[in-house]
Amino acid sequence: MGPAFIAAVAYVDPGNVATNVTAGSRFGYTLVWVVVMANAMAVLVQYLSAKLGMVTGRSLAGHMGQRLSTGPRIAYWLQAEAIAIATDLAEVVGGAIALNLLFDLPLTVGAVITAAVAMVVLRIGDLRGQAALERVIVGFLALIAVGFMAGLFVNPPEGAALAGGLVPMFEGADSVLLASGIIGATVMPHVIYLHSSLTVTRLGRRGEGLSVRELLTATRTDVALALVLAGVLNLSLLVVAAASLDGLPGTDTLQGVHAVVTSELGVGVALLFAVALLGSGLASTSVGSAAGAEVMQGLLGVRLPLLVRRVVTLIPALLVLALGAEPSRALVLSQVVLSIGIPFALVPLVVLTARRDVMGEHVNLRRTTAAACLVAAIVIGLNVSLLWLTFTG
Repeated sequence: MGPAFIAAVAYVDPGNVATNVTAGSRFGYTLVWVVVMANAMAVLVQYLSAKLGMVTGRSLAGHMGQRLSTGPRIAYWLQAEAIAIATDLAEVVGGAIALNLLFDLPLTVGAVITAAVAMVVLRIGDLRGQAALERVIVGFLALIAVGFMAGLFVNPPEGAALAGGLVPMFEGADSVLLASGIIGATVMPHVIYLHSSLTVTRLGRRGEGLSVRELLTATRTDVALALVLAGVLNLSLLVVAAASLDGLPGTDTLQGVHAVVTSELGVGVALLFAVALLGSGLASTSVGSAAGAEVMQGLLGVRLPLLVRRVVTLIPALLVLALGAEPSRALVLSQVVLSIGIPFALVPLVVLTARRDVMGEHVNLRRTTAAACLVAAIVIGLNVSLLWLTFTG
C-alpha cells in the first residue's frame, strides 16, 4: 500500500479547493452529488491505472508510446503536456495564494517558492526511494485534512440540506461549468498516467512473496482508503462553503474566501485553511511534476533534468500572475481544461485493461469495463453540455 496516497494528493490540490468552495458558496448544496459521483468514478479509474502498471510492468504512457507511430505519439504527448501545464498552473498558483495569505508575499515570489519546495520533495523520493516519498505525502495529507475539515466543527451542515444535494440537478450554465471543473479536478488525467507507473515496481522487492492477485487485493484497499479520504476532504470544502459562505460577497476568490472565513468562522479556522492550502499546493505540484516527467519518458523516451522541467512548467503560472489575471478564476478554468483532457487518458486505460492479450488472466470483468465506459461517457457528455450551454446561452 502507498501509491494511491500519492495519487490522492492530486485530488485535493488548490484547483479542487477553488472549484469546491466556489460551488458551495454560489450554489449551496446543489453540487454535492457531483463531488460524490466524481469520487466514486476516481476510485474505479485509479484502481484500473494501478492494475495496469502492476500486471503488465509498464505504465499507461509507456503502453501508448509503444503502440503509437511517431506522428500520433508526438500529438498525444503534446495534449498530455498541455494538461500537465494546466495542472501545474493550478497547483503553483494555489501555493502562491497561500503564501500571500500567510506571509503577505507577492504572488510571483510565492509561485517560485512553491516550485522550489516541490523540487525538494521530489528529491527526497530520488534519494530515499518511493516509500520515503509516500510517507512525506501522507504527512501532507494529514495537514490538509485538519485544515479543510476544521470549519465543519465550528458550523456543522444541515443534514436535510446535505441529503438534498445528493439529488442530481443543475442551476444554469455556470453550475455545469463548475460541475465540469469538479470532475476535472477529481478524475485528473496526469494522475491516471502517474499511478500506473507507481505500481510497476510492486512485483519487485516490495511485493516479494506475494502473488499478483494478492497485490491487487492490497491495491484495492489502498485506492479505497486514499480516495475516500480525498473525497471526504473535497466534500468538506463544498459543505463548509455551503453552510457558512453561501450568498456572501467576496467568495469568488480564495483571498476573499479566506477573509469571509475569518469573519464568519474565526481567525483560527482561517489560519488552518491557509496552511492546508499551502500544504495542498506544495504536495500536489510535486506529484504533478512527477506525472509530467513520467508522461514524457513513456511517450518520447526522454527524461529532462528536474530543474529544466520545473522551470518550463513554472513559466505559464508566472505569466498568469505577472499579467494580473485573477488567480482564483484561473484555478477554476484550469480544472475545466483537465476535464477536457480526461478522455485521452481514460479511454486508452479502459481499452488496455479490457484486453486479454495485455492483462492475461487479470483482464477486466465485463461489468468493470461497462462501469469504466459509463464513467468515460459521463465525462464526455458533461463537456459537450458545457460547450453547448456556454455558446448558446
